[in-house]
Amino acid sequence: MNIEDCRRFYADEIRFTANVHSPALIEAFARVPREHFLGPGPWEIASAELKGLTALGAMQTSYTTVDDPRQLYHNVVVVLDKAGDINNGQPSALARWMDALDLMPGARVYHLGCGVGYYTAILAEIVGPQGRAVGSEINSDLAARAKENLSTYPNATVIAGDGATIDPGPCDAMLINAGVTHPLPLWLDRLREGGRLVLPLTMATTPTLGIGAMAKFVRKANGYSAQAMLGVAIYSCTSARDAQSETLLRTAMMSGGLMKMKSLRRDAHEKSESCVMHAADMCLSTVEIS
Repeated sequence: MNIEDCRRFYADEIRFTANVHSPALIEAFARVPREHFLGPGPWEIASAELKGLTALGAMQTSYTTVDDPRQLYHNVVVVLDKAGDINNGQPSALARWMDALDLMPGARVYHLGCGVGYYTAILAEIVGPQGRAVGSEINSDLAARAKENLSTYPNATVIAGDGATIDPGPCDAMLINAGVTHPLPLWLDRLREGGRLVLPLTMATTPTLGIGAMAKFVRKANGYSAQAMLGVAIYSCTSARDAQSETLLRTAMMSGGLMKMKSLRRDAHEKSESCVMHAADMCLSTVEIS
């Protein structure tokens, strides 16, 4: 198989593994050269499942060294910084999250935690030349690599800095690729009507890692719908976490209430039985948006 054949096989593998519905997303996985974003080989790869168990403290990840770029086209994570335990992300997990964004050509999408830009390139492919993909990365070395890697994408921009403080402008979709305790008001404000926000709501297990669930929020004319997705273990966005929200989130997760949420409320109201995670400025609720 030549490398183009490998990319096509990989895209099909991701389609079935992640149950992806968007043909444009699958085509983007088949087109974007993963090796271009990872730097020169050889590369170290690992099973994403083993990485997840390592994050939970259940075992230690082992890596396999490969020097043929065709071997990168599997559902594996690729080391970017071994000392910092930073990798390129699990393709099937990112594919599920990107599929939930329901992207269309011409859309503006924000990607917090873009790393070296591989998945941002996939988003840029989907939204096309009339759209825009805006990535942010707090690690200055990775941000520099992402800028260089995406220099051939005129519809992609990378901002170096803390993504929680960056104003992405009005967006049709946002992918927050780091664990948070709550959706930030800035993100909710910048969603256009019909806009989709996908993020991981996590409880901290270490100073840098957390476990929880991916969540999807959609801005409606009269509020925000909310839906819990699959479980996740992921690095934390430390500037989008606070102790009170962490406590409320932990309670919501342990009780199972988080999986029942239907809406996000920003209006002032008294706590009731429908409140899954109630705070002064935001509430996750089991009440559906009409």
